[in-house]
Amino acid sequence: MASDAELAAFFDQQTLLLTRERDAEIERTGLLLSSCSPKLLERKGLALGALSVASVRIGLGGKSLIELERPSAYHTSQLFPSHTFRPGDLARIEEHVSSASAAAKKSAGSAKKPGSSTKGAAIAADSNASEGVVFKVVTDSKIIIAIDASDSSEGLDLPELCRVLKLANSVTYDRMDRAIETARRLALPSEASSDGKKNVASSQLSMNPLVQVLLGITKPSDPLPTGDIEFLDTSLNDSQKEAVKFTLQAPEVALIHGPPGTGKTHTLVEIIRQLVKQGKRLLVCGASNLAVDNLLERLIPHGIPLTRIGHPARILTALHNETLDAQAARSDESALAKDVKNELEAAMNALSGKGKGRLKGAERKKMWNEVKELRKEYRKREGSVVKNVMAQAKIVLATCHSSGGRQLQNTIFDVVLIDEATQALEAVCWIPILKGKKLILAGDPLQLPPTIMSTDQSDKKKAKLAKPETKAKPVAGKGASKGAKAAPKSAPQDDPQSPADSDSDDSNDSEDGEESQKPPKGKTAASASSKPTLSLRPSKSLEVTLFDRLEKMYGNKKIKRMLTVQYRMHATIAAFPSKTLYKSALISHESVASHLLKDLPETSSDPQVISEMLEPPVVFFDTAGCEYFERLQEDDGEGKRGSVSDEGSRCNENEATVVKNWVEKLVNAGLPPSQIAVITPYQAQVALLSTLLKPTMPDLEIGTVDGMQGREKEAIVLSLVRSNDKREVGFLKEKRRLNVAMTRPRRHLCVVGDSSTVSQGSSYLKKWMAWLEENAEVVFGGLE
Repeated sequence: MASDAELAAFFDQQTLLLTRERDAEIERTGLLLSSCSPKLLERKGLALGALSVASVRIGLGGKSLIELERPSAYHTSQLFPSHTFRPGDLARIEEHVSSASAAAKKSAGSAKKPGSSTKGAAIAADSNASEGVVFKVVTDSKIIIAIDASDSSEGLDLPELCRVLKLANSVTYDRMDRAIETARRLALPSEASSDGKKNVASSQLSMNPLVQVLLGITKPSDPLPTGDIEFLDTSLNDSQKEAVKFTLQAPEVALIHGPPGTGKTHTLVEIIRQLVKQGKRLLVCGASNLAVDNLLERLIPHGIPLTRIGHPARILTALHNETLDAQAARSDESALAKDVKNELEAAMNALSGKGKGRLKGAERKKMWNEVKELRKEYRKREGSVVKNVMAQAKIVLATCHSSGGRQLQNTIFDVVLIDEATQALEAVCWIPILKGKKLILAGDPLQLPPTIMSTDQSDKKKAKLAKPETKAKPVAGKGASKGAKAAPKSAPQDDPQSPADSDSDDSNDSEDGEESQKPPKGKTAASASSKPTLSLRPSKSLEVTLFDRLEKMYGNKKIKRMLTVQYRMHATIAAFPSKTLYKSALISHESVASHLLKDLPETSSDPQVISEMLEPPVVFFDTAGCEYFERLQEDDGEGKRGSVSDEGSRCNENEATVVKNWVEKLVNAGLPPSQIAVITPYQAQVALLSTLLKPTMPDLEIGTVDGMQGREKEAIVLSLVRSNDKREVGFLKEKRRLNVAMTRPRRHLCVVGDSSTVSQGSSYLKKWMAWLEENAEVVFGGLE
């Protein structure tokens, strides 16, 4: 049982780690904004300049929705350039300034306060700047910023020509901090009473059995008797049925480990339907909007009353009818709020008028007072509508972060389910957890963890000092393509040990400038010993997810079940990850074990094309000895040397040409570009490949490995990029990233890389290169 001292140490560490992560994001964003000119910020996609106000509307919660567009007087095209703005991002609207005037302001500011730091061109804007959240990006020609009602006061004085800046997002951190603080006060009521602060959470939730188990105060209870379960989906396999039964019987918490292609979502839908059948009300969350929408899409055909909350623009268009906004608009009570909304929008548009029609002085002040009163009335009426809509939902779906919104305030659910929990910080999981009595976590700890920005600088230096200097000889010999038989039809229903290899490849090369894509250092809890610790220990890093921590604390058999049959990959493609990461527990269903590109009806029937292109499940273009060296892609020279703006990413032109040739051959063999994805760990290589392939193949998907997690294609072409004399591989040595990369294809995997460099990165990479030599169709030299 966790002591008060252990609980305090755990929460102290969570708070410390969150503070470091928040500071790292603020520092990164602030450094970019302060060191880059407005023009460079636009090129980096962090700003959109010379915009005008198209309209002002009122959204859910009384927010002001400011629609901005590119006026024809300043732009030849109304389409935005490439940018990084997405719904939910924190942004600021301020007066547009040119690079020249911004530099002048910056110089003036520096001269005015000698020796003091300046926030630079990007932040030395007008004092009337308004901060809000990106609500929607409309066909890359308009952007809508939502500003809270509390901020839409007389200070909302938008300039005639403005720009939008992307800021560090503090809202998610605020919610995580509050969730951790609430959990702390539940677990340590003595602290709450001693410091005089009221424990408001305890009146709603108190210390329920779920919270006690999650914090190691008590052990998980024995399974509940359920009797024979009548499965609603008769297509479930044995491991899926076992996972469903185990989850329904678990009194407090259950973990579902779903390796690639094992039908995790399929299994979760059955679990949800069974719980609804029992009369339970569920909060279904995910680490991302995509994960939530995936579950929503599968649940809709079953006719269960449900509501999806969150930013409408981040929700798939086909699912908008299920959103809270759409359901509220369709409700009978919505007409009561609509009249007030129309008046409010008319008043806001009058206030945002430009030129001669602009309200001034007493007229403007009177209009603002009217807006305040209208907003109060609108929020009151709208609140009643939202409350009635939410009351009818048996299932509420949201991201973990969005579940902390006011729509679910003071709402308790029978069950909280979090999908892709292994990609979510533990702290963000506590936001929905505090609204539930039972918890279900689903994910794969052997795929990519949450992205962590606050990496340890001292560890970076150690990694650099430990780089090997000796050259490795190129791999010799050609491996023939080998078929693989389907694995046996039976497998253990829960893995006796956490499926992972024992390599201690912990360090990450950190000279790459792509912090946003780097996973944190260290092993996952899943790669540690499966012997339970039965104690609450402070996490060393935010990379330790709640899924990891519970698995380590209580062991596999007590709280976890693993899905063991995969329905995606050819057996040869699945063989290496199954053996090295999943202890050979991952088996291929007979329906996919031998499927190849040649089996697709649209592909060529030419025997030579079949033999060369369509028959091998795995192809390896080994460029060892070809001197196809990587290149560091730096920025365009603006910004200070050594600053964030001076960091770069890796690309490899010769390797890109090999990829281009192979993709063109696949397409010429009849495979549609939409069924192919080209992936690489490096953003610079993504950009290079896009310039080579996108003009002729717009339907071809090109992206990072991280962006493909949770998805699949018939064929995947993987560019490893790294090739250098020092045999440095950067974050290629991260097993989980490679696991994602090699488990995306259904019928064909093509790897392009330098085995002499890659094999030196870690023992895991060495094993993979050796496996490719033996099991892939190996082509040496790359370019033909």
